[in-house]
Amino acid sequence: MADWAPIAKEYDPLKAGSIDGTDEEPHDRAIWRAMLARYVPNKGVTGDPHLTLFVARLNLQTTEEKLKEVFSRYGDIRKIRLVRDLVTGFSKGYAFIEYKEERALLKAHRDANRLVIDQHEIFVDFELERTLKGWIPRRLGGGFGGKKESGQLRFGGRDRPFRKPINLPNMKNDFYGEGSSEKRNWSREGTRDWRTRDHERSREKRWPERERSWAWGDSERERDSKEERSRGRERKDRDR
Repeated sequence: MADWAPIAKEYDPLKAGSIDGTDEEPHDRAIWRAMLARYVPNKGVTGDPHLTLFVARLNLQTTEEKLKEVFSRYGDIRKIRLVRDLVTGFSKGYAFIEYKEERALLKAHRDANRLVIDQHEIFVDFELERTLKGWIPRRLGGGFGGKKESGQLRFGGRDRPFRKPINLPNMKNDFYGEGSSEKRNWSREGTRDWRTRDHERSREKRWPERERSWAWGDSERERDSKEERSRGRERKDRDR
């Protein structure tokens, strides 16, 4: 707990797949795939990784000119690389923006996250491929993304930081009855007595209601019989 941090300092697929970084077994196949992967960062990428921002969730119609218009307000841009499909040439929805100064980088990282561009709320973070040790991209089962519906959430990043682990060993032992045998016997007897008392109380409450219902039924039958008798008398008087 002393070295715990909400943001991962080193990428571990097993920890990234855990909400608090304490899981010991992978819970989906993608984590296994990431653990077995031997990923090497793309050597063809140029530029300073410590001055580069990762921009995701872009509208597929957003262009480099639009990104330059928006992100140049935070400082001077050295390079913009909008990732496109090699075959179709269409945007894949994410880009990398390299600034000339660290001050501009930090300002854009702070203010541009969740900015709306072309009706899309974007996500902005530092580049991790060349700066975070052990990084595995999402296409190999790693990353910090994933959808809640798929059950393949990844934690430790800006969007989903780790939650602080909760360690309550004493309360857990008492809750599951792992203390002394006297405590366990007392708790079991207590639950049984409580249930029987509750059952007896409910039964006592039900008896007066039954008695009232029976009395009500008797009075109804008596009243019906009296009405029938009076009708019979009226018929006899008419016949006379």
